[in-house]
Amino acid sequence: MKLTSSQEEYLKTIYILDKSKHKVRVTDIAEKLKITKPSVNRAIKNLRDLDLIEYEAYGDINLTYEGEEQAKEIIKKHDIIKMFLVDILEVDEKDAEEEAKSMKYAISPDTTKKLEKYISKIMDLGDLDCDYDENNPKCQSCIKVTIKNRLSKNGK
Repeated sequence: MKLTSSQEEYLKTIYILDKSKHKVRVTDIAEKLKITKPSVNRAIKNLRDLDLIEYEAYGDINLTYEGEEQAKEIIKKHDIIKMFLVDILEVDEKDAEEEAKSMKYAISPDTTKKLEKYISKIMDLGDLDCDYDENNPKCQSCIKVTIKNRLSKNGK
């Protein structure tokens, strides 16, 4: 099912709020997205009609299994695009965040999979002979250099 960008943004927001608060209400979504509660009510009615959320008036909002899966894919797509922009193209983190928000609506799931495969191929860390720690700034710096070297060897 093809969702609008607005519906995707609501699903993503519900998912994120659910993971951080464990109870999601209309007010929480309105505050997070900086919109009115009536706008949220219209949107969640549509999401409920699509069986992506469970909601009773004035109650908690819960994602259905399908809603949660869609939300995870939306977040994954954003993260893949942002990773490509930051780690491969070396776009500034702030700019990459904004551009990824827009780009995720413009590319197909197939293109996203291909982009993910490309990133995985370039960023393959399996051949590194070290104790790589993704949270260590020194390792992050080393990985950026490694990726640059791999890209230059591949003529990119």
